[in-house]
Amino acid sequence: MMDDPWYKSTDSLTWALTRKKTDSDEPSKEKLNRVLTFFDLTALGTGSTLGCGVYVLAGAVAKSIAGPAVVLSFAIAAVVSAFSGLCYAEFAGRVPKAGSAYIYSYVAVGEFTAFVIGWNLLIEHLIGTASVAKAMSNYCDSMLGNPQRRYMTEYFPIHIGFLADYPDLASFVVIVIISLLVAWGVRESSFTNNIFTALNLITVCTVIVTGFYKANYSNWSIPKSEIPPEAKGGEGGFLPFGWVGVVAGAAKCFYGFIGFDSIATTGEETKNPKRDIPLAIVASLFLSTLAYCGVATVLTLMWPYYLQDPDAPLPALYENLNMPTIKIIVSGGAIFALCTSLLGAIFPLPRILYAMASDGLLFKFLSNINATTKTPLISTIICGVFAGALSAVFNLEQLIDMASIGTLQAYTIVCICVLILRYTDNSPSIHDNTVKSKGITVFTWLNLSNAKVPNSDTQYVSRALIFIFSVCTFVFAISLANMESHHGNTRNILMIINVISLLVLLVTLFMLGRLPTAVEDLSFKVPLVPIIPCLSIVLNVYLMMELEYKTWIRFIVWLICGLLIYLFYGIGHSLEGNKQKIQLNTIQIKPKLSK
Repeated sequence: MMDDPWYKSTDSLTWALTRKKTDSDEPSKEKLNRVLTFFDLTALGTGSTLGCGVYVLAGAVAKSIAGPAVVLSFAIAAVVSAFSGLCYAEFAGRVPKAGSAYIYSYVAVGEFTAFVIGWNLLIEHLIGTASVAKAMSNYCDSMLGNPQRRYMTEYFPIHIGFLADYPDLASFVVIVIISLLVAWGVRESSFTNNIFTALNLITVCTVIVTGFYKANYSNWSIPKSEIPPEAKGGEGGFLPFGWVGVVAGAAKCFYGFIGFDSIATTGEETKNPKRDIPLAIVASLFLSTLAYCGVATVLTLMWPYYLQDPDAPLPALYENLNMPTIKIIVSGGAIFALCTSLLGAIFPLPRILYAMASDGLLFKFLSNINATTKTPLISTIICGVFAGALSAVFNLEQLIDMASIGTLQAYTIVCICVLILRYTDNSPSIHDNTVKSKGITVFTWLNLSNAKVPNSDTQYVSRALIFIFSVCTFVFAISLANMESHHGNTRNILMIINVISLLVLLVTLFMLGRLPTAVEDLSFKVPLVPIIPCLSIVLNVYLMMELEYKTWIRFIVWLICGLLIYLFYGIGHSLEGNKQKIQLNTIQIKPKLSK
């Protein structure tokens, strides 16, 4: 059996997909510059998060998706992001290297999982960059009376259904300029980011203070009879589109919290990464949540939700309220904020490419560090041009959905990885032949022996339960997301599937909670394991299922392209794989020489 060629090739492929990065402290030929502090990281995370969500997304979601309940949509999105953020923070404390969750999962879980996460992070930040630039272009164009829209629509229209109405050259130019700033140097781009973030927070505070001064609380309880039919304002009240609208809005608002994971890409440029990265992730999420919920509250209190401007809600709002001075302040602050968000979105991209290319999973030239700027110059420029092209040919809603699905899948895999690591048997006796497994029985599945430390049996059971939980989560999310759009027998079948899958999820969660977790000395640990990672998985997957099918098609095409690159290039050029092959050959040659 062991000599069978098929068996050998299958075994070799399994080894290639699951091999781990063993030498995480391997010295690189060109080091990145360690200059970032906790303050810099918090400003980076807050700046990259507080942008499109505050100045564009809140108005768009309130107008046609959630109404005044957009506040609840942001709160739900914040909870989902916070759970994922805690898992990110633990990963960052485990492996403080450049490359975010990609490098963490490579060291802790395996190469294939790492590649999928890295590839998803690339589309997250590429699309995130493109969407922020698009929002900024729409915002400025709307303030100026839409000159670009009118000119491009008349002379250069795009008549393709899945693309934008016209090429957005302004967003392309903005991305290229910000990319050059990021390529200039870490210290310079960080300093610029800190200034822009400070201006952003001042602008947000101005909006919230003036908003409560001008608040009209009756705007949260507008009856349906007072809503013009052409406004399509739903049923009126605080929940005009029902809880379905709140959840659909949360799936959109989740995009607003994309950005905190940019902190996790700075492991090799941070002075004290094990302490500062986890703390900065939590701090930036807290500040962003306060800002989003505050702006969404005053936005819908000051002006009826169905009259919001989806492209530039704040300038239109202050124009309608006859507050020209505040309009100028907020408009200027919004442009600075969107620049900050754009900088934060671009910043992680070349570092993820650098990490993956350094490991041989992507093309080698992407890992080159410029001797003068100490940044991955080529990768930064390529990312800028590619993101600029995306912003030029897609509209904002398509870009937001694409960014959300890539992020949600990456977050889901990160949470699964945290669960796997927490239940892993780290004792050296796992490979010791003198310690024999007693066999996996009902006692093992329920840990009736009350084992306090993981062993090979509890590790096996935990991974089986994690797999069952993950599969049932997809079944639960698909049935729940489709229940509202079906009636009759189909709805009843979906409800039965939903109840059964929920029961399996609860039982699996209980059984996982009974198993022992690894005793590890980490700078940060996710509390309440397995509850928080499991809740995060369920919420992430459910929000993914709320996105439209066209988004899934685009995402699957992107994923297939990545898998083809990995199969035809990454596996063969993997530095870790080649290193382990050399070690294996050395071990096999030594016995032959001794004979």
